Amino acid sequence: MEAITFTPAQVHVFNLVSHIKTSTGLENLRKQLSAFYAKMVDDEIDMLWENGQLNDSKMKELRNKHLRTPYNEFMQTSIFD
Repeated sequence: MEAITFTPAQVHVFNLVSHIKTSTGLENLRKQLSAFYAKMVDDEIDMLWENGQLNDSKMKELRNKHLRTPYNEFMQTSIFD
């Protein structure tokens, strides 16, 4: 069996999370993590906009695209076939 190696960031988060004892604490953590990742996405979009990789015309083009996984096709394939 292969040993799992955690990054320093993962170890730090595990240590912090071990102190959460209530559902309120867990909900607060979820909100903080959501805010953290939302800010990362906003910053990335701002960078793409500033360097010209994203603009109004590309946003209009993306608005009508369907980029989700075609689950019906996926579900028809079986890993057991």
